[in-house]
Amino acid sequence: MIKTSILLCTYNEEKYIKNTILNLNKSITDLEIIIVDDSSTDNTLQIVKGLNQENLKIIKRSKSKGLGSAFNRALIESSGENIGWIDTNMGEVAVLFPKMIQLLQNNDLVLLSRYVEGGSDERIFIRVICSKIINFICRLILSNKIKDYTSSIFIMKRNVLNETTILGYGHGDFFIEFLYSVIKKNFLIKEIPYQQKKDDEDGNTTTSPNLFRFFILGFFYIFRVLITRFRRN
Repeated sequence: MIKTSILLCTYNEEKYIKNTILNLNKSITDLEIIIVDDSSTDNTLQIVKGLNQENLKIIKRSKSKGLGSAFNRALIESSGENIGWIDTNMGEVAVLFPKMIQLLQNNDLVLLSRYVEGGSDERIFIRVICSKIINFICRLILSNKIKDYTSSIFIMKRNVLNETTILGYGHGDFFIEFLYSVIKKNFLIKEIPYQQKKDDEDGNTTTSPNLFRFFILGFFYIFRVLITRFRRN
């Protein structure tokens, strides 16, 4: 049995964390879950500890913060031959991981995609448009071998890390750079469709608290794409 490590990077995820962990455990056998928490101020960690599951590894950070660095720390702590990541508020897509793991038999990385046939994005209009613009820019400047650079929900073989670069800073833009590194090393990537659900009514998403922050993030994404294209690695 091949061991799978799923990485969860959390900050104030009390509304979602239990459901996501339970769905992952139902969907994946021989699983370890690595949780890197950036000092949540709600009950996220209490809920996780209350589950009392042996396959959970919890790292609480008090000084370092940010999705990119949390992802890197989770990678360091992982031990699986397969490594995946899922956004904590998207536990409903955990049911797709068995298919993704099966597809790793003939691929090196399997990515969930909103922009292949059968995929869709049901979020608010401004987020959908900005996502499509950023992905269009990624395909134009980097490579059109990938349709959805920003979904970030994936699973890969551990040996991909031997040849690729992950620079652990920034928000979801670090994943764009990582995918481009995977492409450049000629690893096999398979995209399969998924439907991204509507935004929560309470607006509890990573990028939706205010439009100003949303557009600032978009600017940094595009800037990171340009840096990625011309960086030598």
